[in-house]
Amino acid sequence: MSGAALGLEIVFVFFLALFLLHRYGDFKKQHRLVIIATLLAWYLCFLIVFILPLDVSTTIYNRCKLAVNSSPAESNGSYVTLAPSKQKCFKPWSYIPNGIMPIFWRVVYWTSQFLTWILLPFMQSYARSGGFSITGKIKTALIENAIYYGTYLLIFGAFLIYVAVNPNFNLQWNQLQTIGIAAANTWGLFLLVLLLGYGLVEIPRSHWNGAKRGYLLMKTYFKAAKLMTEKADAEENLEDIMEEVRKVSESIKYNHPLRKCVDTILKKCPTEYQERMGRNMDDYEDFDERQNSYPSEKSLVKLHKQVIYSVQRHRRTQVQWQILLEQAFYLEDVAKNETSATRQFVHTFHSQEPENKIIRYFYTPSVEWYWECLLRPWFYRVLAVVLATFSVIVVWSECTFFSTKPVLSLFAVFIQLAEKTYNYIYIEMACFLTIFFLSICVYSTVFRIRVFNYYYLASHHQTDAYSLLFSGMLFCRLTPPLCLNFLGLTHMDATISHKNTQPTAYTSIMGSMRVLSFIADGFYIYYPMLVVILCIATYFSLGTRCLNLLGFQQFMGDSEMTSDLIDEGKELIRREKRKRQRQEEGENRRREWKERYGNRDDSTRNRVVHTDQKESSFSETNTNRSLSKYTRSNGRTERDRIELLQDAEPLDFNADSINDDPLEADSGRYQPGGRYLSMSRSKIFDDV
Repeated sequence: MSGAALGLEIVFVFFLALFLLHRYGDFKKQHRLVIIATLLAWYLCFLIVFILPLDVSTTIYNRCKLAVNSSPAESNGSYVTLAPSKQKCFKPWSYIPNGIMPIFWRVVYWTSQFLTWILLPFMQSYARSGGFSITGKIKTALIENAIYYGTYLLIFGAFLIYVAVNPNFNLQWNQLQTIGIAAANTWGLFLLVLLLGYGLVEIPRSHWNGAKRGYLLMKTYFKAAKLMTEKADAEENLEDIMEEVRKVSESIKYNHPLRKCVDTILKKCPTEYQERMGRNMDDYEDFDERQNSYPSEKSLVKLHKQVIYSVQRHRRTQVQWQILLEQAFYLEDVAKNETSATRQFVHTFHSQEPENKIIRYFYTPSVEWYWECLLRPWFYRVLAVVLATFSVIVVWSECTFFSTKPVLSLFAVFIQLAEKTYNYIYIEMACFLTIFFLSICVYSTVFRIRVFNYYYLASHHQTDAYSLLFSGMLFCRLTPPLCLNFLGLTHMDATISHKNTQPTAYTSIMGSMRVLSFIADGFYIYYPMLVVILCIATYFSLGTRCLNLLGFQQFMGDSEMTSDLIDEGKELIRREKRKRQRQEEGENRRREWKERYGNRDDSTRNRVVHTDQKESSFSETNTNRSLSKYTRSNGRTERDRIELLQDAEPLDFNADSINDDPLEADSGRYQPGGRYLSMSRSKIFDDV
């Protein structure tokens, strides 16, 4: 079994990262380099979280072997027996041979740091660039990152000069490496505590509120009102950008040097706009540089960037609106079915996605009713209580993990109790649950936060390339300090426990933080206590209230603005529901009509065509022109369109009869038989 657990977790974590990336990214439309870079960043971070418990159990076994070697002992098969106490050191089932973990951690850590500090920032600028060539995009990315990279190089250069000039410092390469790692972990720990303080409160509270049907429905109405505003703004912005593209496309002709750039922009536009612009093209006209002023390549690059952003935003809001409608309809169905006497879950609308027969076989309407109306609320309440208990333990341990005598950190107490009996299964499960809960609190906050339209992770393949790369950067910067914080909570870090024991392989690559004592003994120990203040602020929704005061509408039950948005969202959902009901009724009528009168319809259509042909043979030239202009298929729509384009002729009030529709009077009268009868020439001149 040596190394088998490591291999299994490596494969499992890869597919987990691939599944999450497929949910948020779009493999078909986004660039392959963006997908690969983001997948690698997520994969390495998740891998650290899953492999670290194996490192802890292996370290505990190695400590046992060192204790045995320093005392008289007897060897017996797969374990070592201590002579004085007759205590056995069993080899864990997931034991990883010596020498593998240090190399593994070194590769994973430095690869993630290269991604977060060098490659991903460059790819962010490259992805958002509106350049038309690879060289142009690389140039734009280098210019945008010049300040970013220059700041770090300036700080590092000033530090090296200070060390070289000061004779009191005699730093070697390993110490400089440790200082760089400490600086990166300090930055990550600063952001980690902020995200952790929010997640420790918001995750249990969201699950508790998930058991309240009325709360979820009101919040969905609120989201609908906000999303409709964003959707309308995105549509308006797209219309403005497409109008600019149309003007540029009409001004730059087919033989202009910048026409290739315009064609590239047109390919990024939605299909309906491409067709509309294609009909208005006059490619037979040559461009004259002396007569017209043409946009520059720089302005086209800017326009290309705006097109990419506006199209992505418009598509995202459209998809999110449809998803939110399905969620609102489902919550309304749950509220209706709670009082059902038959205990069969009835949906208002059929699912638009194809149903899985296996799932529908087991998840019957009766089972769905019991789960949605009875079991699910209680399940969410129990889960919220469990998560709240974990949050309290984390907050207590964050405030007391520096105490070694007595040991006050509950996670350290659990690990030390299991270490005495060498119960490696319990050790690994306790470590995994602890670090997994910490990761959920931090990573879920990364997935939830939204910085205007600058950074936003949207599910159902609606996240843009910039946000995917930015999330990869955050994960790579947050994961190393998260793991160090976990090792400190469990007292597996020698810097915290103050014991001269073998460190874990993960902390060995970090080096000794004693090089910077004010960070090791000060910031790393006391800064995590700030999580208490952040949890209190999150519990009382201080951040939400501040954003609401600044004009950013947030869901607050005691706010008048929230009530107005809920009413607006409820009306929007009701309107969309009526629209979908009419669509389904129309489809059902058409289906029934086709099934009942399909053959009769075909014979009637043939008879009408025969009658029209017979009538057209007796009509005059003026009638043919009238019939070609106003047919039954066009009806009133075509006449209204013509009436908007040209003024109707004045009515002759001396005539025998007055027709309200001058177009209809000009084209002829409609007979019950379904044919237009043209007027004779004698009647045309009766009023002259």
